[in-house]
Amino acid sequence: MRIFIVTIFLLMNIQAHAKECSPLLDFNIRTLNDKEVVNLCEKYQGKVLLVVNTASRCAYTDQYDSLEKLYSQYRDDGLVVLGFPSNDFGNQEPGTEKEIQAFCRLTYAVDFPMFAKTRVTEKNADPFYRQLGEVSGVYPSWNFHKYLIDRDGQLVANYRSNMDPLDNSLVKAIDTQLKRE
Repeated sequence: MRIFIVTIFLLMNIQAHAKECSPLLDFNIRTLNDKEVVNLCEKYQGKVLLVVNTASRCAYTDQYDSLEKLYSQYRDDGLVVLGFPSNDFGNQEPGTEKEIQAFCRLTYAVDFPMFAKTRVTEKNADPFYRQLGEVSGVYPSWNFHKYLIDRDGQLVANYRSNMDPLDNSLVKAIDTQLKRE
């Protein structure tokens, strides 16, 4: 009888997860330079997310500094910046994951979560970026494209690479989402 009750409880939890998980976040993704795999729903649903494809040798690489400032300022309010290094544009992220991790930490003191090197272009997008592109209708056309996702796991907006993360319109959009419960 005890096994039956535990089994029913586990099945109910699995069904609840399936109902609550936004399809936009229902992905398992490996963290940067690590074997750990994170389920985006389990880890981040309920948070406001800023998803960014990054590169270490890009004219916009200094946005790492702005992303880290944004994350530090709003993380206690529920913002999480998620970085996805990509070598899809101009061979601007050619390094190994270990080299990328060292660069981000040593050069910009990046503390926000970073994930495995990712393909982001429409033709070759990894599943998570394919979903972002399909939902938004926009795939990144360069490094540091940003997607803003609300606490329910719904896409709110996307921002071109040339928009600094500390731009007033982006900060206002984040603030609006953080105030929604």
